Amino acid sequence: MSDISISDKILYIGVDDRDIDLFESQYVVPEGVSYNSYLILDDKIAVMDTAGARKLDQWQENLEKALGGRTPDYLVVSHMEPDHGAGVQRMLEKYPSLTVVGNAKTFTMIGQFFDIDLNGRTLVVKEGDSLSLGTHTLNFYMAPMVHWPEVMVTYESSEKVLFSADGFGKFGALDAEEDWACEARRYYFNIVGKYGPQVQALLKKAAALDIAVICPLHGPILKENLGYYLDKYNTWSSYEPEDKGILVAYASIHGHTREAALKLAESLKEAGAPKVAVTDLTRDDMAEAVEDAFRYDRMVLAACTYDGGIFPVMEDFLHHLKAKNYQKRTVGLMENGSWAPQAAKQMRALLETMKEITVVEPVVSIRSSFKEANVPQMEELVGALV
Repeated sequence: MSDISISDKILYIGVDDRDIDLFESQYVVPEGVSYNSYLILDDKIAVMDTAGARKLDQWQENLEKALGGRTPDYLVVSHMEPDHGAGVQRMLEKYPSLTVVGNAKTFTMIGQFFDIDLNGRTLVVKEGDSLSLGTHTLNFYMAPMVHWPEVMVTYESSEKVLFSADGFGKFGALDAEEDWACEARRYYFNIVGKYGPQVQALLKKAAALDIAVICPLHGPILKENLGYYLDKYNTWSSYEPEDKGILVAYASIHGHTREAALKLAESLKEAGAPKVAVTDLTRDDMAEAVEDAFRYDRMVLAACTYDGGIFPVMEDFLHHLKAKNYQKRTVGLMENGSWAPQAAKQMRALLETMKEITVVEPVVSIRSSFKEANVPQMEELVGALV
């Protein structure tokens, strides 16, 4: 168990997963992920969430060591996704007097995941309800669609601790030495990003609380400079650009579109763009490309025509952006086609299904490979973006 201090009475009992290859079977996690769980020791003892099945045995060892022979009274379930709720049935079987605390939707989902009898063993809470453990009091706030409908957060008022469910989480094991914002941003936009209005609603509730510590279900416990993390979440969930800059995202078959996209990136830098990021959609991490699209205020899409449509990885990228509620951005287009260029027209059509997207002119249209004849178009596009 990681040596993580919250307080004398609120203990960390979570576990790192360094063996996982893909989180949610789609996100690369080179530094692993943590499944966070907490224990509150008082007259009554509360366990705050469990862990994923991959590390459930280790989590149980951590729990029993921290309990020191005592028996938990409550299991608070803030989120029933399997990476946090896999231990619910095991807890109920091991501790016959245990009461599970959740909202109405929580118990619907528990019944879907497990075949267990909850009769007489539930405490259903709603917005603003509280539960006294002795000197500690748990206050419950609903956070539907952040990012499942049953999600709730818990505020412990005596020590001013917010148990934030998946909010303020990040990829990476707790022993990973890396910048919080980078992997928290990739985590947020790819997992929670669609639900910005719901995150905004939760932030308004959090603003009324005196918070000293944030305990998320993934990633480090946050104790200092909380305004920084709250400000990031406010920016991300309102879909405002975090930084001024341009993402050049390209999808190239034989390398000619790549060559043109790199020329464009260099021209943007020379013209004074504050930051230019480049991603190869055929090879780079799709989740990171989505992250950068939301991070910057401008983007250029460069793609080949393929089977009369858009080269598939670019089409997939645009569908990812649509699903995550991409909006409030300026976009330039570059297409390549050897006999019938169609990519720009179809990329534009997908962008038009998104909110507040400004597509700038001109479109740089290449026939097979970039030529001197394409330079004026590219220069004009650079001027429209910088």
